[in-house]
Amino acid sequence: MRILIVEDDRLISEALESRFKDLGHGVDCVYDGEVAFSMVTHTQFDLIILDLNLPNKSGEQIIKRIRQHFNTPVLILTARSEIYDRIQLLDLGADDYLSKPFDFGELEARCRAIVRRRQGSDHNDITYGDIEFNTANCSVQVKGEIIELKQREYRLLEIFITHPNRVMSKEEIIDHLYGYDNPPNTNAIETYVGRLRKAIINSNVEIKTLRGLGYLFNQVEA
Repeated sequence: MRILIVEDDRLISEALESRFKDLGHGVDCVYDGEVAFSMVTHTQFDLIILDLNLPNKSGEQIIKRIRQHFNTPVLILTARSEIYDRIQLLDLGADDYLSKPFDFGELEARCRAIVRRRQGSDHNDITYGDIEFNTANCSVQVKGEIIELKQREYRLLEIFITHPNRVMSKEEIIDHLYGYDNPPNTNAIETYVGRLRKAIINSNVEIKTLRGLGYLFNQVEA
């Protein structure tokens, strides 16, 4: 996933960035409300983690802007505890909120849950063909057998399996996998796709290369 973290507390922001990058996600961090306001207007993220108390523009203003343009899942980080504040957040368009201080495990679980809901799913398992993909324990099975994937190939499979039967360009894949500060060249995507192909070679699903267009993840007819 491509995740935007909007948090002016550098310690919290850096800890979140490190945690999600270790899980193989692309992460962008913003510490200023004005910058965040601009970014959410021009960039489609898979998930936004948003603090409310920001310099220059508030979290409330930013979530209003997000909802004007995108249906992106938004998790609010807040120190506010009054029930009125929580109701207001949900009415503004937040998918969920988490009070500070928070547990990283709970944060990750809530992020998975709101992304699933936006994708129209209510559980952690995604099945396509004979591939089973679990977002909670980061496991993949082909025909019931667990296969080992590195984080980058796992996240690449996550992109494909949530966008089946759709042509995805290398640029679009890069947008999902990387933040602004570490974009790869397109050759890296070819390498990851090659590794993923080998890993799922015994499945009934293929990653087809469409020259000049990108890749198509689809089930092979028997």
